[in-house]
Amino acid sequence: MASWLSAGLAVVLGLMMAGTTPYAAAADNPYQRGPDPTPASVAATRGPFATTQATVPAGNGFNGGFVYYPTDTSLGTWGAVAIVPGYSALFANEEAWMGPWLASFGFVVLGIETNSRTDGADARATQLLAGLDYLTRTSPVRSRVDPNRLSVMGHSAGGAGTLLAALRRPSLRTAVGLAPGTPGNNLNMSTTQVPTLLLSGQNDGTVTPSYVQGIYNTLPAGVEHAWAELAGNDHLSFTRSNPTEMRLLIPWLKIFLDYDTRYTQFLCPLSNSTGVSRYSSTCPLVPPGGPTIPPTTTPPPTTPPPTTPPPTTPPPTTPPPTTPPGTACTATYRTIGSWSGGFQGEVTVTAGSAAVDGWTTRWQLGSGQGISQVWNGTLSTSGTTATVRNADYNGTLAPGASTTFGFLGTGAPTSPSPTCTSP
Repeated sequence: MASWLSAGLAVVLGLMMAGTTPYAAAADNPYQRGPDPTPASVAATRGPFATTQATVPAGNGFNGGFVYYPTDTSLGTWGAVAIVPGYSALFANEEAWMGPWLASFGFVVLGIETNSRTDGADARATQLLAGLDYLTRTSPVRSRVDPNRLSVMGHSAGGAGTLLAALRRPSLRTAVGLAPGTPGNNLNMSTTQVPTLLLSGQNDGTVTPSYVQGIYNTLPAGVEHAWAELAGNDHLSFTRSNPTEMRLLIPWLKIFLDYDTRYTQFLCPLSNSTGVSRYSSTCPLVPPGGPTIPPTTTPPPTTPPPTTPPPTTPPPTTPPPTTPPGTACTATYRTIGSWSGGFQGEVTVTAGSAAVDGWTTRWQLGSGQGISQVWNGTLSTSGTTATVRNADYNGTLAPGASTTFGFLGTGAPTSPSPTCTSP
């Protein structure tokens, strides 16, 4: 599927670390991607994958936000993490720096803006889980996300919300609390089933080290967990670029979202204690529920396969293609969601019986409609006619192949009938 690219949003390119060819997955783990990690690569501000980002509209249980993700579609789906800010904070102001950084290491990152800046931990937990549901079920990047490899993360009240979300949804692969604040009472994690990482600041007077240790002490021995206290950090250290935090966070997510045990060496034992005043973990940090590996060889059959008798009736005729003969491509529209004053639409472009090299769709806007944003295509308008042409990466389609583009519209949704031509 083509990348989700909003018009006017720049592509953030990750630094390719080994040439221009995509990195193959390891033979015994389809989620182990990229070159073998080194201390330098884990500490780098960008990983091996090129990334892009887009704005998420309000609705779906939270107040919109941002999504960051790798542009590579050749390696299959990616693990995902939803991030929520702390009390009175905005993700855009405090955690957005993490988006492209994490995405370049091979994760889909959803940054959530809360329905109210004064939402408590319980509401933030609800919105984190709603964000993951949106990401995997209806978002334009849903085909890029593995619904079985999801995680949550948050700061302060958002960190407490993260831990509450883990208690509510034990299928999560991991939860990361950044100076996780109290949801009103001391948080007891003794029933969690989700591997948990706690990161706190040595000089945090809001969520003190003793408070975080109290949470850590309730984590069950049978669930992998770790706690790192960052030397000299205060409560707001997690709201700005923090290389020490990321040097710990990236291996943790690689282990528990990608089952990539190449990264265990950095946490078991802690390989670089620079900037870390305290560290505890349940090494060896084995990720539960890793991928099922098929057998490498198939044993020969014990008896020869039966021969197939010739058919007694003529084979069925091939059904006609879904696109009329001679039609280069077709386009179909659907409304993804709507809200007061706006909506989100999606158009699927399908090649006909022959390959196409470039496509153009057109449709008529309804009364009062406009388009504010497009991804996976290039928009132009003339009067009430909207025209979207392919992006430079999704114009070539094999016979019968499809791609999609999406857009945010203003006004009330209608049901247009877009046309498609090529080129």
